[in-house]
Amino acid sequence: MDSSSGGASSEKAVDQRKRKRMISNRDSARRSRARKQKHLDDLVAQVAELREENRRILAGLNAAAQNFAGVESENAVLRAQMAELSHRLRSLEEILGFLSGGDLGVTFAAAPAPAYGISELAGFGGGGGFWNCSSQPIMMGAAPADPGFLY
Repeated sequence: MDSSSGGASSEKAVDQRKRKRMISNRDSARRSRARKQKHLDDLVAQVAELREENRRILAGLNAAAQNFAGVESENAVLRAQMAELSHRLRSLEEILGFLSGGDLGVTFAAAPAPAYGISELAGFGGGGGFWNCSSQPIMMGAAPADPGFLY
């Protein structure tokens, strides 16, 4: 009977080892699932952070694009004003050249200084019309006071 009690004792030891291994495997699987869950939670948090950062970057990009569009529009207006004022300046230089006896193609910078100043020219037309331009603001798209005057 010793052999049967030895066999039962041996079986008990094997069963105990199996149970111990099974418990160990369960704990290991539980730890593995916990690690995977933590990794998943970390990835979800990282996705949320990246989405927020992406939103901030897009908002900054949109603000910069709007600012650029505004500056570009303002620049276009200023270029148009500059072109208009340059054209008006050339026209006035031609008039001054004509009044001072020079050729129409001579610009004010190349012509000799006239004996009269712009204040005398402002009163040249009897105080009205185009010649009284000292009180007229120079604005983009503004028509001259004398409709017969062509730029």
